[in-house]
Amino acid sequence: MGEIVMAQFRPFEMDSIPIEEQFMNWKEIVQPSYDKKSVDAYTRTRVILMNGIESASILMSHAMERMIEEPEIKRKMAAIRRVDSMQQQTVDWLNPANQSVIETTLGYEQVAVDLTANLAKNEPDPYVKQTLDFALLEDFDHLYRYSCLYDYLEGGDPEFIVQGKTEVKPGRPTVGHHRHPDDNMRKHYDKDTADIKTKMNYLTIVAGEQQTELFYKTHGNMYSDELARQLYSEIADVEEEHVTQYGLLGDPRETMLEKAALMQLCEAYIYFSCAQTETDPRIKAIWENFAKMEIAHFEGCAHLIEKYEGRDIRDVVKADVIEPLVVFEPNKEYVNKVIDEQLDIMPDGMEYKRLSEMADTWSSFKFQWKVNSAGVPSEEVVGKASSELAQRDQAKNIQQFKNQLSERTESIMSSQRGRAMPPL
Repeated sequence: MGEIVMAQFRPFEMDSIPIEEQFMNWKEIVQPSYDKKSVDAYTRTRVILMNGIESASILMSHAMERMIEEPEIKRKMAAIRRVDSMQQQTVDWLNPANQSVIETTLGYEQVAVDLTANLAKNEPDPYVKQTLDFALLEDFDHLYRYSCLYDYLEGGDPEFIVQGKTEVKPGRPTVGHHRHPDDNMRKHYDKDTADIKTKMNYLTIVAGEQQTELFYKTHGNMYSDELARQLYSEIADVEEEHVTQYGLLGDPRETMLEKAALMQLCEAYIYFSCAQTETDPRIKAIWENFAKMEIAHFEGCAHLIEKYEGRDIRDVVKADVIEPLVVFEPNKEYVNKVIDEQLDIMPDGMEYKRLSEMADTWSSFKFQWKVNSAGVPSEEVVGKASSELAQRDQAKNIQQFKNQLSERTESIMSSQRGRAMPPL
């Protein structure tokens, strides 16, 4: 089978649908779900991602409406937001009712792994790329921990969800993800010099991680099993860290209208990207139709920027084409390379260092002592999984990281408090 030749995303040349023609009736909004037994893994991930993109746009718009006084801007944003809301429901309802929470969760983590890897591979800003690579190893580990939970709760095989496209094994162990808020601070890109691809990657990853955090926080309480409830809580807290660090990469000097325009452009860009590789013809048509809707939303925001800020949207975008597209595809070689090179990378304030380079005063040592002191669900769940899955956690590099972290923390806290840290 030959390589797929994808069209370029040229937002200023694309067809659009007038916004007054975009509102849908209830039967158009709620369309048939995909079949979880036959769906391609990457169709599932595209559904999850686009649900997150739409949700992020809606939440951003709602936040802005409370800070904008001009009636015309509020009306235009309300119209765009209402269509985005309808689109979001269409996309989210593509998930089938018989797909369990943990099965959907594995899809979320497959999104996190292969989306983050794709963005990182194509990120022109070295600092943003490092931030993506850093969190990639954490989401990769979450996929493994939840796979253990899937085996424990439902006797499920994670390959049923990932279909061999994404590896299931430990990354940077989740026990080491818990950081003091000071260590989630990040530098922001410069809005005047940053590449438009960086801005699109930024909005995409913030949307994806935010949706993941919200999903875990609204579904983790649906379990009666205490370990499952604790694992969702632990990983949801890490997702909050990810949303914080990624959100801080954006330039706060962008105006609200500029942020709104870039968000709508991002929606169009990702829908267009999804359509290029979608294997389900029915869902591909949804992506194509919604991309045209989002171009109209982008054009509406561009008009507001011109009228109220006196700026041409082309001076904001500074590109006629945005490339490459965001593609879901296997990234095993890339992920393993990052694991080999960056497993022990940790953030110290806004910089990244090796764990061995951290001073004893690193605030996250004390923070981890606190949150991990009564046991760590992401470690406990491995003991509940099949021996084959559990054995993957015994990889030499994984054990070395855990031992190094435990020894450093125990030594530091023992010297400060006169007591030993519980073993990981």
